[in-house]
Amino acid sequence: MLTVLSKLSWFFRQEWKRYTIAVILLVISGILEIIPPMLVGRSIDAINVGGMNWESIRLTIVQLLTITAAAYLINFTWHYKLFGGAFVVERLMRSRLMRHFLRMTPTFYERNRTGDLMALATNDLQAVSQTAGFGILTFMDSTLWMATLLVTMTVFVSWKLTLAAILPLPIMAILVSIYGKWIHKRFMDAQDAFGSMNDGVLETISGIRVIRAYVQERAAESKFAAVTKDVLDKNIAVVRIDALFEPTMKILTGASYLIGLGYGAYLVYHNELTIGGLVAFNVYLGMLIWPMFAIGELINIMQRGNASLDRVGTTLGWKPDVAEPDGKAAAKVGEEPGAIEFRGVTFRYPSSSVDNLQDVTFKLKPGQTLGIAGRTGSGKTTLIKQLLREYPGGEGQITISGTAIDTINADLLKSWYGYVPQEQFLFSRTVRANILFGSRSGNATEEELLQAISSSVLEGDLQFLPKGLETTVGEKGVSLSGGQKQRVSIARALIADPHILMLDDALSAVDARTEAIIVDNIRKTRAGKTTLIATHRLSAIQEADWIVVLDEGRIAEQGTHEQLLSLGGWYKEQYERQQVDANRSEGGEL
Repeated sequence: MLTVLSKLSWFFRQEWKRYTIAVILLVISGILEIIPPMLVGRSIDAINVGGMNWESIRLTIVQLLTITAAAYLINFTWHYKLFGGAFVVERLMRSRLMRHFLRMTPTFYERNRTGDLMALATNDLQAVSQTAGFGILTFMDSTLWMATLLVTMTVFVSWKLTLAAILPLPIMAILVSIYGKWIHKRFMDAQDAFGSMNDGVLETISGIRVIRAYVQERAAESKFAAVTKDVLDKNIAVVRIDALFEPTMKILTGASYLIGLGYGAYLVYHNELTIGGLVAFNVYLGMLIWPMFAIGELINIMQRGNASLDRVGTTLGWKPDVAEPDGKAAAKVGEEPGAIEFRGVTFRYPSSSVDNLQDVTFKLKPGQTLGIAGRTGSGKTTLIKQLLREYPGGEGQITISGTAIDTINADLLKSWYGYVPQEQFLFSRTVRANILFGSRSGNATEEELLQAISSSVLEGDLQFLPKGLETTVGEKGVSLSGGQKQRVSIARALIADPHILMLDDALSAVDARTEAIIVDNIRKTRAGKTTLIATHRLSAIQEADWIVVLDEGRIAEQGTHEQLLSLGGWYKEQYERQQVDANRSEGGEL
């Protein structure tokens, strides 16, 4: 229990005023609740001896009404402060998780399932929130409130009766400790299963077209049914332990009642306790039931919160595998990038057993266009990702303006880039919003928007969309064709007018004629700025200033278009084959 509170100590220090007020008011509320039974007991004793009159009755009623009104205001305030803090910690930790997710590199997402990350941001944070709210309430009620009741019962009623009535408490403490350990393990398993289910739902929704195309709907249903059955079984295992708490508490509190009533009657019979004292004691014993229940609830909530905090803490403990240079180590470079140079770069993905790039060396001057060609899996995308610094660097060095990129501030470095990956991602927003997302300033003019649309040859398609630029494209752009998604992505990159534009096979879904227009537009609008184009279609890079041909991560050929044709290697062979295919397509032959 203390472990989970220590893990949240940073939050309690931050919100110490809120929790100080809540705890003080909880204590005052507890004291106020103790007074009415005492007044009732004294009134009964006064009636029993014939000393009760209307004046004392009115005074008792006024006292009870005053205490009730004060308790109402105090309970409202502590409830607002305490449970308001629970929502605050949930918001803070959710924001911290999101910041962490945004800092993480692809390696993190390769090793953590999306469903598990969603479970962290939902179920686990709700469990942490309960710990900071209801958990603190049960902690106070099962400690201070219970101690206050026991002291009152001991001092103002009968220490003998109190001692006898609390005999079941040690048994309760042992049982809830055992239950707590079981809850922790089973709740961890249940949360893991919930993450797996989330991941399965995401995969099914994302791949619904493929599932339907292969008529795998029933198989997907069966698989999901098995996953949900696993989630159900593991949550039932948690509930099974939860269900032990209440009957255990009832049996032990019932035992306390029996002891209190039986032994209390004995003490009254022997004139060691008044009837009013016995009535007050039984009221206090009834009030003691919740603190006894609170012990079980406390262990339950704290164990759930501890399990969730462990899961969240493990995720937050991940360190980005690409180090960010600190302020002193960060190199001082100009606002605009200069030449890009690869010097003997060898790189291997963390999950790979072989080098994915080997001894790659070339230099690209400012304003030049680099074409990157090669077979599928030859390393084209990997080469571009080296500039993005998504993975730890390997051997060799990559420099911009003569400065190693791992010493350049990441925000500055990425502010130079415009990047269109192989797999385009569009947000579930309008076409306009998706394109304007690329404008880092956020205030691109209508003229700049139209220019980006024109350069990406998208204007012709807009007239066929229901609302043109205001058409909502759907999550991941499901309502657009592959070529339309690529052109929206290109427009998004162009509107930023980046110093360095990287197109990673970004024209594969458009026809050859549209591709030629887009490439020509990019060449005209980006005169004097650096562009890297990775492609299978060599017509897209034949006008490039320099072309590198990759084969199994090595540069097999490099040079201008004419130089590569004269070499008579893979580039020439592939170019001629593509030219023949293009001519056949134009002639109507298939």
